Amino acid sequence: MPDPRFFEDLGPVTLQELAELAGAELASPELGQRQIRAVAVLSQSGPDTVTFLSDRRMADGLRQAQAGACFIHPKDLAAVPQGCAALLTPMPHGAYAAAARRLHRARTLSADAAVSPEARLEEGVRLAPGVVVGAGAQIGRGTVIGANTVIGPGVAIGRHCEISANVTIGFALIGDRVKILAGAVIGEPGFGATMGANGLVDIPQLGRVIIQDGVTIGSNSCVDRGAFDDTVLGENTKIDNLVQIAHNVRVGRNCVMAAHTGISGSVTIGDGAQFGGRAGVADHVNIGDGARIGAAAGVMKDVPAGETWGGMPARPIRQWMRETAWLARRATRREGAEE
Repeated sequence: MPDPRFFEDLGPVTLQELAELAGAELASPELGQRQIRAVAVLSQSGPDTVTFLSDRRMADGLRQAQAGACFIHPKDLAAVPQGCAALLTPMPHGAYAAAARRLHRARTLSADAAVSPEARLEEGVRLAPGVVVGAGAQIGRGTVIGANTVIGPGVAIGRHCEISANVTIGFALIGDRVKILAGAVIGEPGFGATMGANGLVDIPQLGRVIIQDGVTIGSNSCVDRGAFDDTVLGENTKIDNLVQIAHNVRVGRNCVMAAHTGISGSVTIGDGAQFGGRAGVADHVNIGDGARIGAAAGVMKDVPAGETWGGMPARPIRQWMRETAWLARRATRREGAEE
């Protein structure tokens, strides 16, 4: 279930209602009154949840899941295990997005007071002018919040943190001694879209951001909340200005990211990894412990622990330098021949 501190539960609803809402057809109409409380990805599904299958390679995951229902393309109906109700649709992911909007709603700020009376602030918290704090938010002792910063409902911020001006934080749990510099945005929806009946639709992002102790996040950097799992930044990681960290990313401890680094969704980064400025990492890539990624490198595949990679597409640094030198020599010879 999505964290109730950040999302309201709007269920349960019947399978019949979900089928009508999503434009799907129940393979077994007699199951139309089955109650569904939440959406869930395959790995977290249960008897009162609805999931989806849009990739045949995940069929084994569906057979092992305990989902009460699944949106699935008619051609893949055989993959649905006994006891799971099949909701047939040519666009399973779009139908799942519609179900998520029906079953879960993000909590929003109230207009009644800048600092909600339901927020809990420990002794010594300092709020600059214009700060907004939502219901159920918690801020620890000695933390300083800069002017015009917005702390969303349910957010937890630890002790002795420094949050600068014009920061936006939502759907996040933050440890002690964390520094977030001006203009950073934490917990906005990750980038996810899929085809629906009337074109592209946004996929509701139902996860959180977890920032552990001692992390620093630079000015105007963005850390997106997870699509369903969490986005996590490990202890003492240091992030420069204008860095983008997408949904479901897992960053280890003591990592460093220079300005303009971009980390795509569902990347896993080990402890002590280092990224030069303007480095980019494709989605679902694993970066090993202590790996180093050169400035402006474009990482398209897994990087083993301890290795240094550079170039586009990124490859081991010595290989990249040899190839670059070879190309430079070839270009010089060609220029000489033309003269």
